[in-house]
Amino acid sequence: MADKEKIRGYIRTQYTKVAKREVQSCCSGGCGCSDTAADIVEVTKKLGYSEQDFYDAPYESNMGLGCGNPVAIASLKEGEAVLDLGSGGGFDCFIARKRVGETGHVIGVDMTHDMISLARTNAEKSGYKNVEFRLGEIEHLPVADNSVDVIISNCVINLSVNKEQVFREAYRVLKSGGRVSFSDVVAKAELPEKVKSDLDAIANCIGGAEHTDAIRKMLMQAGFKDIKITLNNLTLKDNYKEIAESLDGANLDDYVSSAIIEARKPD
Repeated sequence: MADKEKIRGYIRTQYTKVAKREVQSCCSGGCGCSDTAADIVEVTKKLGYSEQDFYDAPYESNMGLGCGNPVAIASLKEGEAVLDLGSGGGFDCFIARKRVGETGHVIGVDMTHDMISLARTNAEKSGYKNVEFRLGEIEHLPVADNSVDVIISNCVINLSVNKEQVFREAYRVLKSGGRVSFSDVVAKAELPEKVKSDLDAIANCIGGAEHTDAIRKMLMQAGFKDIKITLNNLTLKDNYKEIAESLDGANLDDYVSSAIIEARKPD
């Protein structure tokens, strides 16, 4: 595994380029590696978003990133406070803000300056008052203790070099009885070391994928209960051909899968 700060810096650099539309990321279960409007819409539909979702969020906020739709399974309610880990351009935040209404509030946290700037611009242009974006790392959330009802995240936790700390922070900021609904890429089998140490594989949401058993254990150790990990098996191998080729003929989908991770903080 490469040095943690080197990994974090590489990921930040790559997603700065994505925010500036200099490159497109394949961190998506349905990503075809194209940044045309039609392709991004098609990718987003494959991830479980509805036609209405496109109207509920500014166009510029949707980059076709992700490996699922965490908002769809979060069962958001009017008046709830929601936190999005690794909010990017704000797409999921903007969809969530409509679900929680004007009495609710949504906070997006991202470690990339350009993503935060893009998301804030999107919010300001749209006149949204119940959503805000904060610069910070998901391992050290700029959020008060016991302050949010729901935490969502879309294909971001696999990028963290300290997932245990991510889950501890999530537990800290959740209110009693609060819940998490994450879409992420997880490992079903031990990834080869050459994949786990490859910076491009890590930045593209494969190299840092943690095994489901390890994720369950980390959530339990953080204090969560009612833990549920559901594989939704979006095909990944066609989207990561270079990584798949490095497996010497093995099927990438035998190693990793997109998944929904749910858990709750005890009352």
